[in-house]
Amino acid sequence: MTKSKKEITNTDDQLFALEEHLAGTLKPITPPKELVVRLRDRIRFPQPEEIVSRLGNWRRLFLVYGGVMSGLLVIITVARALFYLVGRRQM
Repeated sequence: MTKSKKEITNTDDQLFALEEHLAGTLKPITPPKELVVRLRDRIRFPQPEEIVSRLGNWRRLFLVYGGVMSGLLVIITVARALFYLVGRRQM
């Protein structure tokens, strides 16, 4: 079943009326200055030297991740081979 255009228009009008009412009701507020200062102190951007050192750590992390994934691949391959060999003997 499809809705008629009149029902869709009526629903859209109700939705727009609700949005207008909420826009008038919910006024934007400004946070206290102490809160803004505290957040700016807590959020800091790293120095360029710190970013460079972190990139070096990412390369090492990438190598470790690659090694772990390769090891898991070998373990899974060996497990599948053993499962295949043991399964054939039971038949």
